Amino acid sequence: MDKKTTGIIGYLTIIGWLIAFLAGDKEGAKFHLNQSLVIILFSLVAGMILPLIPIIGWLLSIVVNVAQWVFIILGIISAAKDEEKELPFIGAIKILK
Repeated sequence: MDKKTTGIIGYLTIIGWLIAFLAGDKEGAKFHLNQSLVIILFSLVAGMILPLIPIIGWLLSIVVNVAQWVFIILGIISAAKDEEKELPFIGAIKILK
């Protein structure tokens, strides 16, 4: 897979991220693989913690789910345009070196 395809597939699901990481152009799409990994981890952590907090946590989990989809869409658009544009709020976090 080329850089653009790898970046787009990396945003789709955890399985898509694994396929992109293992079979795609890791070096070319490292930026987008990192961004999508941050989205996945952010969603997992928020999904485990927020539902434990009554009412406010439930409302915040709805906000986090909407933000997750917005970030995924922004990331896919950025990958399709072959740009390395950081996502709002969480884009500066670097996990993959």
